[in-house]
Amino acid sequence: MTAPDPRRITDLGTLKAIAHPLRMKLYRALLVARTATASHLAEQVDEAVSLVSYHLRKLADHGLIEEAAPQSADGRERWWKPSSQGLSVYDEDFRDAPEKVAVSAALGRTVFEQRSELYRAFLDRKAAWSEEWRSASIGSEWMPRLTAAELAELRRELDAVLKKYDDKGRAADRAGDTEGREHVAVHLYGFPFRT
Repeated sequence: MTAPDPRRITDLGTLKAIAHPLRMKLYRALLVARTATASHLAEQVDEAVSLVSYHLRKLADHGLIEEAAPQSADGRERWWKPSSQGLSVYDEDFRDAPEKVAVSAALGRTVFEQRSELYRAFLDRKAAWSEEWRSASIGSEWMPRLTAAELAELRRELDAVLKKYDDKGRAADRAGDTEGREHVAVHLYGFPFRT
């Protein structure tokens, strides 16, 4: 059974495993699909099935994904699912050695690049979405002056709000209430900067 909360990554080996761009892409595709085979995922990421299978096994070696119950009668298909409802990486777990800092930064860049690709794809196809979805989409920027403690509090409050809506969507999916539901990406960044 998929763990209900995001998994906190605290070891360098697992961090290196998920920092690989293709593995992160596969992990995200699996989060969206909830269960999939290497063949399904290979189509989505436009890579060879053998390469995708290799990277899925690496993710499984680190407990990031696990085998899922078969979804078809073809016993040769190996189905996968995420082992949790996401991942968390905290700075305090990776600041005590230069290699940890470097891998954590590489993961951050990979995540940012893939999020940017996803948002660019939305902007490129925005006109194809209904007026209702275009109006509901969010594109805002705030630049408040905060203390580090206030930023941490803001992060906790936003996490709680997003978890509430994620739980609501998952419950609706379990109940078969999928009418009008789409996958929605919410990307939030909160970081200090100086002008």
